[in-house]
Amino acid sequence: MSTAWVASCVRARAMSRRRIGRAASHALARRESLGRALDELSSTPYGHDVHPGQTLQEAQHGVAATVLWHMRVLAGWVPRGDAQVLRLLAGGFEAANVDARLKSILGSPADPLFHLGTLATAWHAIEPATTVADVREGLARSAWGDPGADTVAAVRLSMRLAWSLRIFLGVTEAQDWAAGAAALLVARESLVRGRPMTPDMTRTVTPMLGTQWSTSGGIRPFAESIPRHASWVLDDVADVGQLWRAEARWWARVERDGYALLRRPLTGPAPVIGSVAVLGTDAWRVRAALEIATRGGSTAPSALEAFDAVA
Repeated sequence: MSTAWVASCVRARAMSRRRIGRAASHALARRESLGRALDELSSTPYGHDVHPGQTLQEAQHGVAATVLWHMRVLAGWVPRGDAQVLRLLAGGFEAANVDARLKSILGSPADPLFHLGTLATAWHAIEPATTVADVREGLARSAWGDPGADTVAAVRLSMRLAWSLRIFLGVTEAQDWAAGAAALLVARESLVRGRPMTPDMTRTVTPMLGTQWSTSGGIRPFAESIPRHASWVLDDVADVGQLWRAEARWWARVERDGYALLRRPLTGPAPVIGSVAVLGTDAWRVRAALEIATRGGSTAPSALEAFDAVA
């Protein structure tokens, strides 16, 4: 048994408690203004990056940044050379940074950046990019792979599909999460937006979704054409208008599996992955709660009911 893994798993279990939980998130959503919600949230573990007076965008970024900070701390505890699992799980933060860089290149107001530290894969090479082609070139030279086109849409979608594949291949405990996420991405792109997958994107998702889905028409035929490790997220989804419920199901599964992983023996990465899962789900719920509070919380019953139904 590696003493380093034992120490990192003990740390991960302790860190998993740095969340506010479902009940507190629902209470936060009922606050009648963002200011009142932030006053409360800033006194929780999210106070690392969330402060009174922030805008909704700044506060939601701070919630996510707090999770990234926890992941960076965990990366310092895992055995030397084994931080790759956290680097893979942190890929979404790097994708968000690339989104921000693309906005800046196009002259739009850029979102705040996440500080990745040692969890970065290609960000240091992409940050100086001044064109979309530069971004594509930087990704092509990295583990992310070539997006296949010099367009913002291609870069954004290809990174998210590649992130799913990297986790599917590199984090055994999270394979079903990755495949389910890929299924949601492809369903939205193909069935909602009506955009065909490029050959590069199709190759990316093939290990997770197979190939039969490309000829399916409609959400049920699509779900029936992909492997069970991906189709679970679409159970009981009758039409594309219900994909938002599928996303909620995805988060519920990640949280449930995360708690199970936290109970695994302290001899490997499972409790660390579980900690990231429960912290990430809590952050997703809190970010949504802040948006409901911005809309008026308990004075906006329709929005609050929707939040209660899925979160």
